[in-house]
Amino acid sequence: MSEKSIIIIGGGIAGLSAGCYGQMNGFRTRIFEMHKKKPGGLCTAWKRQGYTINGCLHWLIGSSSDSKFHKIWTELGALEGKTIVDYEEFGRIEFADGKKLVFSANLDQLEKDLNDAAPEDGPLVKEFITACRKCTQFEPPLEKAPEVMGLFDAIKMIATNLPLLFMLWKWNHISLKEYGKRFKSRHLREAFPMLFMPDFPVSFMLMTFAWLHKKAAGYPIGGSLPFSQNIETRYRSLGGEMVYQSRVEKILVENNKAVGIRLADGTEHRADYVISAADGHATIFEMLEGRYVDATVKDYYEHMVLFPPLVYIALGVNRSFKDLPAAAGYAFELAEPLVVGGIEHRYLDLHVYNFDPTLAPEGKTLLTSMFQTDFEYWNQLRKDDAAYKLEKDKIADKVVALLDRQFPGLASQVEMRDVSSPTTFVRYTGNWKGSFEGWQVTPKTWSFGRTMSKKLPGLENFYMAGQWVEPGGGLPAVAMSGRNVIQILCKREKRAYTTSRT
Repeated sequence: MSEKSIIIIGGGIAGLSAGCYGQMNGFRTRIFEMHKKKPGGLCTAWKRQGYTINGCLHWLIGSSSDSKFHKIWTELGALEGKTIVDYEEFGRIEFADGKKLVFSANLDQLEKDLNDAAPEDGPLVKEFITACRKCTQFEPPLEKAPEVMGLFDAIKMIATNLPLLFMLWKWNHISLKEYGKRFKSRHLREAFPMLFMPDFPVSFMLMTFAWLHKKAAGYPIGGSLPFSQNIETRYRSLGGEMVYQSRVEKILVENNKAVGIRLADGTEHRADYVISAADGHATIFEMLEGRYVDATVKDYYEHMVLFPPLVYIALGVNRSFKDLPAAAGYAFELAEPLVVGGIEHRYLDLHVYNFDPTLAPEGKTLLTSMFQTDFEYWNQLRKDDAAYKLEKDKIADKVVALLDRQFPGLASQVEMRDVSSPTTFVRYTGNWKGSFEGWQVTPKTWSFGRTMSKKLPGLENFYMAGQWVEPGGGLPAVAMSGRNVIQILCKREKRAYTTSRT
């Protein structure tokens, strides 16, 4: 069997996954990553004044060995040596009137707490919990890429997962915002859209609570960067080559076949196949100069809704927060709205990493908060360094002041402050308009299992992987995306697809 070569653009989770599975299947792969020394793309971290700022991973579907997703993480070596924290709560919300809602990670406790908080909404609570419990019986089909399925595979998949598909079909057509309006309780009406993106289908929330209940959506101690570094280690152990400080400017094409890449330094590298796991817009409209686009591709980039860009604030605090349980999130209603980059926020969303001692010195805690914002606001502001820094400082000041009201004395305990804007995301990962997960899924734009073509019209030997071809993004989806491209190549090369585990 001849050894075919693959160039992979981007060392995020999708690129690393494609590299690992490529090596497992006898391809010779090289990953070109523009960062100086860190893998993972958005799944990363950075250090400030003794604190490690976790930039991505909040919970991981497939953290339990009982989950189908776990097989993928084992094949990629992602959880090697990792301790998993299973959350007691998905999150809690405190309202200005003193009311508190706790969203337990256990469905029995969640049902009790929601009924106690809003007895008038008992029937809706029962409907929601019943749907979550049904989801605990299922997991999405993962074994084969849709592109390599034959008719028998498709029939088997549908027959095996028919109850799941039928139920999710119902919930895919309702957004969290629309569902929230059904509740009589003001607190539940506002809480449901806040738990995820308001326009997300309810099905995402059902599956997440099902995984939490099964303890299959925990948090790996160490967070994002060590998770990515584990996969890089696995990739290198399989014989893969990682090339850093290598920004790709152009995908080389001859006779409508991708044959390699040209880097920003002018050097060219060739391979039998090219996989872009980089930003979708940059890949299609810059590296390929928009030459391989049809009406479908244009429609995606002109009309699909993006995950909003973020202002990401991290604080290092000389405080333990031992009184708070391990949770994916914590939010509280503000007495007055906070404006961040032209967008008004009525709640402050907070991640309290009191359960991860690796992110802060002993007895201290990393706090992070994310706010949706407007990309153009920051893109224009970035042109004036002084104004840009001043705006970030103002936002940090406001957040610290608000947290000081919630946790008296906190302002004097803050030792580190770091603010990232959407232009920070663009600078380090190239994400179009600073979007942190590509296409946002809504009941109008997404159906269960929908994927976009990993090929571009008229271009051979080229594939895409990652969040720009997997609506909804997220670590499991992009890891599967990289794997699925290799399954496609194995089929094309008429070789058996195989995997191995660490």
